[in-house]
Amino acid sequence: MELRADKFMKIKVINPNTSASMTEQIGATARSIASRETEIVAVNPDMGPVSIEGFYDEALSVIGVLDEIRKGEAQGTDGYVIACFGDPGLYAARELARGPVIGIAEAAMRTAVLLSSEFSIVTTLARTRIIAQHLVDRYGMNQFCRNIRSIDLPVLSIETDTKAQTAILEECYRAIKVDQVGAIVLGCGGMAHLAVQLTQELNVPVIDGVSAAVKLAEAVISLKLKTSKAGSYAFPIAKPYTGIFQSFSSSENP
Repeated sequence: MELRADKFMKIKVINPNTSASMTEQIGATARSIASRETEIVAVNPDMGPVSIEGFYDEALSVIGVLDEIRKGEAQGTDGYVIACFGDPGLYAARELARGPVIGIAEAAMRTAVLLSSEFSIVTTLARTRIIAQHLVDRYGMNQFCRNIRSIDLPVLSIETDTKAQTAILEECYRAIKVDQVGAIVLGCGGMAHLAVQLTQELNVPVIDGVSAAVKLAEAVISLKLKTSKAGSYAFPIAKPYTGIFQSFSSSENP
């Protein structure tokens, strides 16, 4: 897949679940924020869960993410966005990729602290709050994140259920009034298309990780920087893999 003549960089946006409609929506958000010179390729794996709503789903989604990274490297992709708020497979993807790999949770949180001294996260099912908390811990955001709120509705309901969108707005209001935060982080890639409208209605920054990750990827690529292979993100050690993972075997580094 060659870069179009009118484009200077190619960013692959990977929706780790297998919902084609959500991938289209995420891709539309990414293209709306990307520079004219950036080609956005939005994809989802052809294997894995239709939605990611727990540790089990997240674990099963990682192989599909890594397969898309591997394909992207063969296609000359400049950078990647992992468009699920669990950032599934992020560190493993950085081992495979030459260019930057940005997870939407990390991108959203780091953007939030540039705009406000504190933020709350609004996510989907209550059971996924612990996944968001693990990421808050991992990214050193405990001193900034005041609360992790949920609408307790399925991920795929965001696309079509007006009740879900109303619930998101209501939780954002509660975050501002009760948590007393100055910014909201949307805790699901499927919420990305709502951020602009919510920002206007709430009069505080509402950050969707898809947009934040695309702009961060563009910035790093523009700086002509790549993922370091001198440390923990070195290419995976070449070795054989068996069974369903046999296609990941290699005799040498990429």
